[in-house]
Amino acid sequence: MTLAATLLAEAENPLIPHAYELVVGGFAFLVVFLVVGKILTPRIQKTLVERTEAIEGGIKKAEDAQAEAQRTLEEYRAKLAEARHEAARLREEAREEASQIKAELREEAQAEARRLIQGAHAQIEADRQQAFAQLRGELGRLATELAGRIVGESLQDETRQSRVVDRFLEELESADGAAVR
Repeated sequence: MTLAATLLAEAENPLIPHAYELVVGGFAFLVVFLVVGKILTPRIQKTLVERTEAIEGGIKKAEDAQAEAQRTLEEYRAKLAEARHEAARLREEAREEASQIKAELREEAQAEARRLIQGAHAQIEADRQQAFAQLRGELGRLATELAGRIVGESLQDETRQSRVVDRFLEELESADGAAVR
């Protein structure tokens, strides 16, 4: 009984599986191993390779984009420096042009002032000549009238009057010229 009890006890040990369970479990393990090894592993490897390539491609694209951004930034800085240089050149040209315009306006103003002064001198000379002519005529009339009073005869004759006036003015001018010297 002890042998039978020992065999029976061994047969019912929960830690030791039955032979049919071992065969079915081994066959199931082989099926799962083959399915995983032949079907799932290549798919997983393919997915991992695709993901790796996608990540590396993304990194490469990011590096390319960063390099392009750097080139664009350098171009922008170069254009900005060129624009600043051009602006400085244009400011300098504007200053030079303003100086030139200022000089031209000053020159024109001076020429206009000279022209006005010359015109004023000419007008003064013309006015002086006119005043002198009027004064000479008035002086002649007064001299004729005075001479007529002194002589006691009328000097209404124009030729006689003209001769008397001319002679009087010549004497007056010669007396003024002698007094000035």
